Amino acid sequence: MILSDHHEQRRMFAMLEEIGDDASKLEPVWTRLAILLEVHAQAEEELFYPRLLHVGKGAGGSDSAEDETKDAIHDHNEIRDAITAARQHPVGSEEWWQGVNGANEANGDHMAEEEREGLADFRKNASLQVRHDLAVQFAAFEAAHAGGIVSRDKDPAKYVEQNED
Repeated sequence: MILSDHHEQRRMFAMLEEIGDDASKLEPVWTRLAILLEVHAQAEEELFYPRLLHVGKGAGGSDSAEDETKDAIHDHNEIRDAITAARQHPVGSEEWWQGVNGANEANGDHMAEEEREGLADFRKNASLQVRHDLAVQFAAFEAAHAGGIVSRDKDPAKYVEQNED
């Protein structure tokens, strides 16, 4: 599920680039992408990372699931902040594109790191049944929040502390 979302996010950022400067086409694609990014991050924070903290051991150059999780929460904050920056400007404006490009860069870095570290760690250490159950919960969460969510930044260290128990 997470990898599928990553593919869709990459596809939608590319779609924005293909659209160019037509705000009437950029706006609905951006709105859908921003919702996807925010809901995806929230689903990871509620469903994936708490489980990773319990089964993960570190992978892809990361020493621990705690480090992977702190880094991911930090990345999610950067993505949210870039989305917020874009929303403060008219769609298609230079300032809007700066926010969108910031979201694309932060998200691209996050996805690459997550695929190499957290997801690899989870695949190695979680049973197939746990992975299946998580995928079902993830799909249901995203469907239930398809219209969007109120997103907010989180303190990475506090997040790990609250979810290690």
